[in-house]
Amino acid sequence: MFEIGAVLSCVGAVLVLAAVSLAQDQSQGNLIHVDIDGLRNDDGQVLCALFSSAADFPKNSDKAIAHAKSRISEGHAVCEFPGVAPGRYAVSVFHDENSNGKMDTNFVGIPREGVGASKNARGHFGPPKFEDGAFRYPGGCLDLAVTIAYL
Repeated sequence: MFEIGAVLSCVGAVLVLAAVSLAQDQSQGNLIHVDIDGLRNDDGQVLCALFSSAADFPKNSDKAIAHAKSRISEGHAVCEFPGVAPGRYAVSVFHDENSNGKMDTNFVGIPREGVGASKNARGHFGPPKFEDGAFRYPGGCLDLAVTIAYL
């Protein structure tokens, strides 16, 4: 179930994109809007990555097809992926508290910063699997919600 505020923000963003790119490719009006909650503070930034396959999800964001970052306000952030073609995707998110552009981990590889994924997928003894966070994107505007977890 979508909250009205989230839907309105997605609709508003799509209207702006449509006005800017009226004569461009149809996928330009497409938008994946990700609301991120559960951030323990407003320090740093949130980094998001959109993956189209299980290869390197979620650890190697260099293999993601799109990236987004967001400022944090009152424990909330938003990442948007405009111009996405219909398909099957998964989103990974992390709270880059020290703004160094990478996920900090302890000596055994457990994240020291908050992490999350689409469908709030969680891993068991490691990161979540692509299949657990994957969703079908038919085009248009899609709102997702991710809650950050601190391990």
